Amino acid sequence: MKSSFCVLFILFSSAITFAQNDVQIDGRLKPHLDNFFDYCKEYKIDYYDKLFELKNIDVVDTLHLSPQASTLGMLTRDKNNNVENIVINWVALLDQEILKVVAFHEFAHYFLEYEKHICDDCGKIMAIVNTSYFDIVKDWDNQVKMLFEESPILKRRKTVAYLDQDSD
Repeated sequence: MKSSFCVLFILFSSAITFAQNDVQIDGRLKPHLDNFFDYCKEYKIDYYDKLFELKNIDVVDTLHLSPQASTLGMLTRDKNNNVENIVINWVALLDQEILKVVAFHEFAHYFLEYEKHICDDCGKIMAIVNTSYFDIVKDWDNQVKMLFEESPILKRRKTVAYLDQDSD
């Protein structure tokens, strides 16, 4: 009896420990995240370990909203400046095309290591502001191709491969 109780206790404790390493993903963002990860696989970008360094990928109602400018998404950091959450403003849920662009934008900041935006308002996923999310969606395949092929993570990989060839 004691041994079965001990085994049960150890299994329960282990389950709690593993559960604490799970990232909480809002179901409304999951299809976009899965689609983003499909592209990561296509471009051979490892995302698994980074995913489980996060606490949440969530829709929130705490981001700035105003007629002049709104924050549709952002990465939040802990006291050590490590990213712990990817958050999307609830207002992006009003249109699925806007949600897709905003989600890919925020996922790219984290998983593709875009530390900065590429332009102010240039009609690309990684712009600071986009006056037409719908134009981006109309050109989606090309937009995603640019997003990945111009990503900092792939540029570093190409630079390392180039430097390795020079050392031969």
